[in-house]
Amino acid sequence: MIFVTVGTQLAFDRMVRPIDEWAGRTGRADVFAQIGPSEWIPRHIEWKAFVDPGEFAARAREAAAIVAHAGMGSIITALTYGKPIVIMPRRAALGEQRNDHQLATAARFEGRTGVFVAHDETELPAILDGLADLQAGEPIPPFAAPTLIKAIREFIDSP
Repeated sequence: MIFVTVGTQLAFDRMVRPIDEWAGRTGRADVFAQIGPSEWIPRHIEWKAFVDPGEFAARAREAAAIVAHAGMGSIITALTYGKPIVIMPRRAALGEQRNDHQLATAARFEGRTGVFVAHDETELPAILDGLADLQAGEPIPPFAAPTLIKAIREFIDSP
């Protein structure tokens, strides 16, 4: 199953529409998308506007791959579960975000094992065509390393 998520605040039709069209073109019937308050109504994929945190976690765990906006929550979820993730950043100039922090996030994660960047909707279908070949990295732990926690604790406790 491919799990698509746009996050919890805004629709991201520029990403959802090409995924829906790709699923229709390729006959993929195993795509589920959380699409937010979208104007685009998918015709070829299963979808909900929003899912609760439990369903989100279950779908992420069950997914063979995750496709998402370049939000840190989605990226960390994929890395924690050891799932390959395709990210496409929202753009402020298109009214999809308040600023371009997702462009910076995508640039920072590009090239990391298990993270694949579609810079825009024209790149997305080709990456989706190769989903079966995308490899995830080793899962990351869901909590901070004890050495980091100790360093922060020492910093807070220092005079």
